[in-house]
Amino acid sequence: MPINPNDSRSPAQQVADDLRARIENGEFRPGAKLPVTHELVAHYGVSAESLRHAINRLKNAGLLQTKRGVGTFVRKQTPMKRLGADRYSRSKRAEGKVAFVADREASGLAWNRNDQTQTVRTIEATAEVAEALQISEGDQVVERARVVVHEGEPTQRLVSWYRLADVEGTSIADPTPGPAGKGGGYSVLDELGIGPDEIEEQIAARMPTSDEEAVLRVPAGEPVFDLKRIAFASDGRPVEYARGTYRGSYFLWSYRFKVPE
Repeated sequence: MPINPNDSRSPAQQVADDLRARIENGEFRPGAKLPVTHELVAHYGVSAESLRHAINRLKNAGLLQTKRGVGTFVRKQTPMKRLGADRYSRSKRAEGKVAFVADREASGLAWNRNDQTQTVRTIEATAEVAEALQISEGDQVVERARVVVHEGEPTQRLVSWYRLADVEGTSIADPTPGPAGKGGGYSVLDELGIGPDEIEEQIAARMPTSDEEAVLRVPAGEPVFDLKRIAFASDGRPVEYARGTYRGSYFLWSYRFKVPE
């Protein structure tokens, strides 16, 4: 329907609000292609410039994406549960399920070892890594950087750092593709007697860097979750520091816990 000239909202905002409503009520379903520009201009009675601003608003909100030379489409939303404490449970590690696998299974999604690739190297600890691991800046650490994909689409990137003395010669330091052993890095730490007993996480939403946009193929307007994680052994010593970047449209963060007294 045409825009209302007496509405306090701008023509672009009226069009954006109407298109959003049509997406949310299922008229335009995920993956659907929007009508071409001249059809929408005629439908709403606005200029092509106002329509462009409206489309850009919805692209920035993560609802639409434009494929050059093809058209504008409703973005597919494929929320994946990212479990809270359960994803790190010892029982899942004993079953050979690393954290991202636990997330996939909780979401009813398939997975395979090739969904994770990584690069492993020994480097000098930066100030940030040194502070988290309670070591000196410049000390040797093993850096394990991995990218996880779902159906060929990158969903997250995670980089972990470990003290070299803790993991040298283990599968954590092995660059072979896939998780570090059957239950991942935490199972390796379990075998070493320094498995995580407590985990601290900080999560914040932000817009991606240009590097993250390229690696994770983040569409314009989509935010990412920034994760900082420190895993502590039973004696309180930090044994892993990790930084993760998760695409906002792919994850639903799910937690269940006892309320402290």
